[in-house]
Amino acid sequence: MAKDTGRKKCIEEEWRSILASRQPSLFSRTDFPPHFIFGSATSAYQVEGGWNEGGRGPSIWDAFSHTGGKIYDGSNGDIAADQYHRYKEDIDLMAKLGFGAYRFSISWSRIFPDGLGTKINEEGIAYYNNVINALLERGLQPFVTLYHWDLPLNLDESMGGWLNDQVVKYFAIYAETCFASFGDRVKNWITINEPLQTAVNGYVTGIFAPGRCEHALEEPYLVAHHQLLAHAEAVSVYRNKYQDMQKGQIGLVVDCEWAEPLSDNIEDTKAAARRIDFQLGWYLDPIFYGDYPETMRERLGDRLPKFSEKNKELLRNSGGLHWVQEIERIAEWEGGEVIGEKAASPWLYVVPWGLRKVLNHVAQRYNNPPIYVAENGMDDDDNGSCPLHEMLDDKLRVSYYKGYLMAVAQAIKDGTDVRGYFAWSLLDNFEWAFGYTKRFGLIYVDYNNGLSRHLKSSAYWFLQFLKCGEDKNGKEE
Repeated sequence: MAKDTGRKKCIEEEWRSILASRQPSLFSRTDFPPHFIFGSATSAYQVEGGWNEGGRGPSIWDAFSHTGGKIYDGSNGDIAADQYHRYKEDIDLMAKLGFGAYRFSISWSRIFPDGLGTKINEEGIAYYNNVINALLERGLQPFVTLYHWDLPLNLDESMGGWLNDQVVKYFAIYAETCFASFGDRVKNWITINEPLQTAVNGYVTGIFAPGRCEHALEEPYLVAHHQLLAHAEAVSVYRNKYQDMQKGQIGLVVDCEWAEPLSDNIEDTKAAARRIDFQLGWYLDPIFYGDYPETMRERLGDRLPKFSEKNKELLRNSGGLHWVQEIERIAEWEGGEVIGEKAASPWLYVVPWGLRKVLNHVAQRYNNPPIYVAENGMDDDDNGSCPLHEMLDDKLRVSYYKGYLMAVAQAIKDGTDVRGYFAWSLLDNFEWAFGYTKRFGLIYVDYNNGLSRHLKSSAYWFLQFLKCGEDKNGKEE
């Protein structure tokens, strides 16, 4: 959002003073607490491939990407980066770069092909056991996401997927199967990734699976409601049956675009706060306070579902760790100057101070819960014309990570309880509606030459950053 000149100068002067106080060339792992977690992240449909192997059933993204005209380059995730077959190679690369953790998601339909929880696919269990064991052998902590947008297709086709409250029950069955199968080694669980994106892009714009837009005034709020209840049920199962024995933690990933008011007047200030309520508050207010933000109730009325007293209590008890994914909306200062340097995706500008502000906002509004930045990164365009050496020399991505990590370090100094940071993404991958035309990876995947992996300059930067002064466990080298 635009800001007046005075506000722009104030923000820029503050950020310059932070940069001056810590030269980027001297910035390192030692600027973070000793036990701070650094990792990289992916999701199953974007990197895994093996879409019809090992007993896996189809997901809504299989159906969506196989429908003509839905994906920009006509591609799909059938093979993706083929991590299904190459996970050991990728884990070796993570370990060599110095990361201490890997955030990945489990494909629901690889565990229950029909989504119903009637028969476990033992091949799927074996695959994720192998991934988890390989991570632990290389000293990497698994951070597991249960749902990263790839709903089993049968649940969507037979009962309407997230539009049907029965999906809450099926998600809880799936979650418990994962806790029982992997929880002896997995100590960090994420229930649902960015439910805002499912609700808006899956049921308003229709650019994400399942691609619905016909009832955009009602469906996104029903979908969000059921995802919140599914999260709460999974957390309840974990805490009541597994946490005491397994000693893990569980939370939800939310994403938010920071909104800066145009000016200091009350109308602009309220508008910016309302914008954040309709993104972050939509999901965190029910978890911390038992209901949606009042600003949403005022504007949406009966379109916003109501929680029963039982559900309110369940949601309030589902609070805990929270993972924040930071993105910045396209924006200009007054006079037309862009808010930051542009990445490849139309929604993504490089604005590190926005991350510090959103982290501090979560701390102030929700009593400073533990936070992990679950994914943070930027993309390059790939139109097939750039030679490999140019794609590997990703100077802007290096600058991006320096700036955003410094913003995280500053938020910690402000008193916000940030405990980890995950770079998005480990690999170039299937970037949803954009297919393979956008590259977020630290590691270049050559789709035309056997999916070979090549470290980019940003990967080497992380190697130097993480090895400087302290190792990933916080011990002096």
